[in-house]
Amino acid sequence: MSVAFTKEGDSEAFAADLPDRPISPHPNLVTPEGLAQIEAELASARAAYAAAQSAGGAADGDRTAMARATRDLRYWSARRATAQLMERDPAKTVAQFGDRVTFEREDGRVQTFRIVGEDEADPAKGSVSYIAPVARALLGKAVGDSAAAPGGEIEIVAIE
Repeated sequence: MSVAFTKEGDSEAFAADLPDRPISPHPNLVTPEGLAQIEAELASARAAYAAAQSAGGAADGDRTAMARATRDLRYWSARRATAQLMERDPAKTVAQFGDRVTFEREDGRVQTFRIVGEDEADPAKGSVSYIAPVARALLGKAVGDSAAAPGGEIEIVAIE
């Protein structure tokens, strides 16, 4: 179809119908830092929503900004409502949620990851979600234990 036969506002209308961000079916476990991150994101979404509303709302203002703000507000509100703050048990000597775990792979590589909630996971910064295969392999294991993980066996070297 030729561009001549499309309405100029169609891309704006399409952008305004943004799909919701998917919400994980897993429990929303969070560290204290993760909870603070969710609350900051929620505050940011509220501010963006207020700004979009004051700009005229969906009828007169930037419909894309309003749609994004509304979508983000729904997502972060749901994540805050379902957040389960997990405190680590200092009496346990096994890897648990919130711990930084160092392990050695079969090829000699040593890696360290902190096991956190889904919204705070960032492997590039050294954190993985508790539902990630490597985290599931580490949870409940002690220093010196081996576990099967993607890419082969790993051995836990340290837990902080």
